[in-house]
Amino acid sequence: MSSVILRAAGATKAYGGVLALDTVDIGLRAGEVHALIGENGAGKSTLVKILSGVLRSDSGSLSLDERPVAFSTPRDAFASGIATVAQELTVFPDLTVAENLFPHNAPRRGGLLSPRRMASRAAPVLADLGLDVSPYARTGDLTLADRQLLEIGRALLQRPRVLILDEPTSALPREAVDRLMAVLRRLVERGIAVLYISHFLEEVLRLAQRVTVLRDGRAVVSGAPVSTVDLDGLVTAMLGEAGRAPERRVITEGTGPPAVTFESVNVPGELRDVSFTVSPGEVVGLAGLQGAGHLTVLKVLTGRVRFSGVATISGVAAPRSPRAAVRAGIAFVSSDRKRYGLMLDKPVWQNTSAASWLGVGRDFWAHPERLAAEAAAHLSQLRVRGGPYDITENLSGGNQQKVVFAKWLDIRPEVVVLDDPTRGVDVGARAEMHSVIAAFASDGKPVLLASTDLLELVELCDRVLVFQRGRLVNDIPASHLSEQTLSVAMNAGFVT
Repeated sequence: MSSVILRAAGATKAYGGVLALDTVDIGLRAGEVHALIGENGAGKSTLVKILSGVLRSDSGSLSLDERPVAFSTPRDAFASGIATVAQELTVFPDLTVAENLFPHNAPRRGGLLSPRRMASRAAPVLADLGLDVSPYARTGDLTLADRQLLEIGRALLQRPRVLILDEPTSALPREAVDRLMAVLRRLVERGIAVLYISHFLEEVLRLAQRVTVLRDGRAVVSGAPVSTVDLDGLVTAMLGEAGRAPERRVITEGTGPPAVTFESVNVPGELRDVSFTVSPGEVVGLAGLQGAGHLTVLKVLTGRVRFSGVATISGVAAPRSPRAAVRAGIAFVSSDRKRYGLMLDKPVWQNTSAASWLGVGRDFWAHPERLAAEAAAHLSQLRVRGGPYDITENLSGGNQQKVVFAKWLDIRPEVVVLDDPTRGVDVGARAEMHSVIAAFASDGKPVLLASTDLLELVELCDRVLVFQRGRLVNDIPASHLSEQTLSVAMNAGFVT
């Protein structure tokens, strides 16, 4: 049996008398992937902060190589070989890839930073991750998936003994997930201990050797071998006996004239001669590998890219700017909520009212009490853990994503455009968001959904449009949808 590198015993942490973590034990072994799962608010983030030196536990102990240790700061933990990759990106968009990989102790020559040496040291890690970008590229120009891989590469360059990954695949397409899995397997072969936090339970079963499940701050499963659990057992452990997996949406045939029409739409380098229609009340999925063009369809509908051809919404030309899209009643839920979805430093009620404000004008926010009351109703509907006056950045990631949904509930949108809408949320929150999406469709609204979670597409969509290299190559009806069917359609027989 491999040795335990890092162990927390009886870890307990309270905030204002509320137990966030209640006598939790966990041991991270050399050469193993240990998965940590649980709903948002279950205590995962608190435990990670204790292990990485961000927080000190109120009681309990921490040991490194079976010797007591106390980390005062994250730098102490880092110096002991514990590297953490957070779910929320911390890369600097205006710096180069190489500069982001070396925020500390960058290679120098003659006392000055050496871009050439940084690039040389970065090359093997970038290659390991399958990250085909120049070390001199501006980080802000990378895709969200590549920026996530860059975060992981930064940690790997420090040659950690313990690597803590918080939702590392939430922004990644399937092929990038496969690359990361291969990298992690090589790391554990070298004796590194990996703590893997993920809401994708299939990944846990595929990758990890042990699993710990937190519910309401307690470990309801503690270091169990993955071979002894299954998917249903994990869901039950997370949610309790009362929890249920979301049911598949009832599929309905769209009726009436098309609500969304694309006719020979082209975007240079991204879309080529794309034509399709979406009926009122349809949920249409968009699938493809990274760069396939399916995400560009969302950009066309939300006024974020110039195009040729004809794109209409309810017979009216598609908007040519994001502001015009909002005023036309087009809801856009982005996977990158920091960049496109939220004002994190503002209270929740201002975020839920933001789309309505764009349509009404400056005086709209003159009645904060009324807007806060409306926000509270949306928060209750979505079961958000937080109040209308809470600062949004203080909410958990899953609850922040619910606030993005609440913003669009406020305007009763005409078209709903979704880009990985449940990225980084737990099973319960995912089911709640799926219910909201189904409600939009039941109300006759067309829904276009892009997701890196193929199961989500299978569960929600009436049909899925599959893209390759900028072209629409398949239209798969619900009766033929499965993860395997989608994966094959996305990968097989590339068009040229």
